[in-house]
Amino acid sequence: MLSSDNLKAAGLMSGSMACFTFNDVCMKALSGVLPLEQAVFLRGIATCVLLFLLGRSLGTMHFNLPRREWSLIGLRCLGEIGATYCFLTALFHMPIANVTAILQVLPLVIALAAWLFLSEPLGWRRLLAIGIGLVGVLMIIQPGAGFSVWSLYALSSVGFITVRDLTVRKLSPDTPSMTVALMAALSITAGFGFASIGVEWVPVDRNLLGVIVLASMFIFLGYLFSVMVMRVGDIVFAAPFRYTGLIWALLLGFIMFGEWPNALTLIGAAIVVATGLFNLFRERDIARGT
Repeated sequence: MLSSDNLKAAGLMSGSMACFTFNDVCMKALSGVLPLEQAVFLRGIATCVLLFLLGRSLGTMHFNLPRREWSLIGLRCLGEIGATYCFLTALFHMPIANVTAILQVLPLVIALAAWLFLSEPLGWRRLLAIGIGLVGVLMIIQPGAGFSVWSLYALSSVGFITVRDLTVRKLSPDTPSMTVALMAALSITAGFGFASIGVEWVPVDRNLLGVIVLASMFIFLGYLFSVMVMRVGDIVFAAPFRYTGLIWALLLGFIMFGEWPNALTLIGAAIVVATGLFNLFRERDIARGT
């Protein structure tokens, strides 16, 4: 029988993915209305305030860190800025489900990069799964007649997120995650605020402001739930529920924007998810010594 803590963890993980996807919907709704730089900057202001208040309330945030930690946090922030720019650029020009499907390859790419650069073990079964998963990505982006150059931005965001997450693995366990998250939000806000100087700002009416506030709330709640899920239940049980984000993207893309991926994209997404799940469960079995 499943424990109540595991059910809570699964619910929190699913809720986190839903909130992140709703944030994506809000940002996509701003495309063609607000410049990307202005939209991210305005969202970032509210997000930074909310994260700071959360960190203070949890008592899990401080800034007295060694120079090495600040250097790693700086590198992670650069990865965040690059990932945000590439992901949202792709999102502004592609169906939300397609972009989300490409991002499902992240666990596979991170595992491969950790094997290549951090010497983390990776058996032949997982290597094979990664290879099959990458074939699934090719089916999603469809090089050839159906290829969209914006897919390269989505793939680039995978690269930046991989750099970000590998950097996290080098951080000391004593470095508060809330401090890292706040610095990332501050760097994104500052970076896009600086970039927005070179674009023509659009007046923000009540409706646009409401969408920006909603985006800030959703991204904040997504992070809050992802923190809470680490404190209850078995993370190995909850981790597969990350893929519910793809379901949300399919539903919301169809309802809000009338988008639905073609059959090849859906097959590719299914392959990526299946290989990701295999990689996850294989990693669990290895950790258990089975």
